[in-house]
Amino acid sequence: MDKVDISVLVPILNEEESLRELNERLHKSLDSLGRTYEIIYINDGSTDGTQQILEEFHGQDNHVRVVEFNRNYGQHMALFAGMERSRGNMVITIDADLQNPPEEIPKLVAKIDEGFEVVGTYRKERKDSIFRTLPSYIVNKITARLVGVKLRDWGCMLRAYDRDIVDSMNMCGESASFIPALAATFARKVIEIEVRHEARKKGMTKYSLFRLLHLNFDLMTGFSLLPIQFIGMLGVIIALVGLAFALFLIIRRLVVGPEVEGVFTLFAINFVFMGAMIFALGVIGEYIGRIYQQVRGRPRFIIKKELL
Repeated sequence: MDKVDISVLVPILNEEESLRELNERLHKSLDSLGRTYEIIYINDGSTDGTQQILEEFHGQDNHVRVVEFNRNYGQHMALFAGMERSRGNMVITIDADLQNPPEEIPKLVAKIDEGFEVVGTYRKERKDSIFRTLPSYIVNKITARLVGVKLRDWGCMLRAYDRDIVDSMNMCGESASFIPALAATFARKVIEIEVRHEARKKGMTKYSLFRLLHLNFDLMTGFSLLPIQFIGMLGVIIALVGLAFALFLIIRRLVVGPEVEGVFTLFAINFVFMGAMIFALGVIGEYIGRIYQQVRGRPRFIIKKELL
């Protein structure tokens, strides 16, 4: 199929209330650039009227392409499906909830034109509650440490990627991954710019606390051995502390003689050690579980329908 200048990928899960406004604003923003473009909507298992609206868009406009999953696979799998089918020299990702205004897209295009391979964004005066901003702050710090690229906002989905970076990511067959971090591992020239952020007017957020925790485990186990290395060091420290405490108890028995005092202290210390071991097993289990998912070789997603 013919190449285009810009591919815009929009993962969608039950966003029928905002789709018409989103589609209109996307077209206006992209038309203003005077370049060829395509908009790829990826329906990530929506159960509302999303698919009917997307098929309507496709029937009315040859810029619109639609990919429908058979069920929900998650935002990043939806983006992988879009990237595999994109034709643009640059690829832009954006959420469907209109919290990131489509009118900010020209800023990202300008930076790709300047030669940057990845253009990240951070949200100006973020319009989210503390229950969203605090977990995001923690994820941002962890991601920057694991990936080794210091960006302020890894969670903002309004991002742009050069074609070469997209092709590199398409070669990765990972069963779980975090696209902004994956792109940063391939890119040499990365920049982050400020964009506006708007309050959600329609629909509900799809990122619960559980999804954020799951994303955090993807980051830890997918991009670094630091957690399991930390556990190894922690095990050595606990063993040394336990040895020192055992020596202390032997000396105390020789000096003071048999005694029953301190039994509950020993129980408390034992519970601390048991908790540390269970936590270590949990982290190791995360790595083993993801290895198991990968070696099974199952499809990352199944596409029910494509309108190209």
